[in-house]
Amino acid sequence: MLSSIVVADRSVRHAVGQHVRTSRLRTEARPREPAIAGQQHAPEHAVGSAPIDAREPWMRGLHADTGYLLYRLGLRSGQLFNAFLQESGLRLRHYALLRFLATSEGALQRELSTSLGYDPSAIVGLVDDLERLGFAERRPSPDDRRSRIVVLTEAGRVFLRDTDEAGSRVTGELLRPLDAEERDVLHTLLLRVAENGLG
Repeated sequence: MLSSIVVADRSVRHAVGQHVRTSRLRTEARPREPAIAGQQHAPEHAVGSAPIDAREPWMRGLHADTGYLLYRLGLRSGQLFNAFLQESGLRLRHYALLRFLATSEGALQRELSTSLGYDPSAIVGLVDDLERLGFAERRPSPDDRRSRIVVLTEAGRVFLRDTDEAGSRVTGELLRPLDAEERDVLHTLLLRVAENGLG
C-alpha cells in the first residue's frame, strides 16, 4: 500500500540521517528540487537510476551497511511512486501530506511540519501546490480565528482513492523478490523502527 511507502520513506530519512550524508557517493548528490515536478530542475528519478552491479566489491561493502541499504531502497521507492505521480504534477511529499490530512479534521502548518518531518518552509510550498490543484485548502481555525488550518478537500479525497491501486503496484514492484509472508514481516519491522525512531 502507499501508506507503507510513506512509512518507509519517513523511517529511512530519520534512521539514516547524518550517517547517510557522510557515506553516500558524490554521484548521488543532487540539487534541491521544487515542489512541483514540472519546474525546471534535475528530475528526482534521475538520481541513482543507472543499474548497479551488486557483485562489485565496493557495492558488496555498501550492502553490508543496513543504513545504506535503507537509503537506496528509500530512493527506489520514491522513484517508482514519483513516476506514477508525475502526470498529476505531484510528488511523494504531496501525497504524504494528503494522507496525513485524510486522518484529521485539519492541521496547522507547524503541526504538519512536526508530524511529517518536513521543513516548515517546504510545508508552505507543498500546501500552496495542493491548493492550486484544489486538493487542500487553508481555513480559519475553529479554535483560534487568527490561525489557519489546512484541510483536505473532496477532490483531494477522490485523488487519494484513485491512487490506491497504483500504490499497490508500486509496492509490488519494489518488493517483488519477497513472498506475502515476508512482505508482512518487513512491514512489521519497518513499523517498529518508525514507532521507535519517529515518536
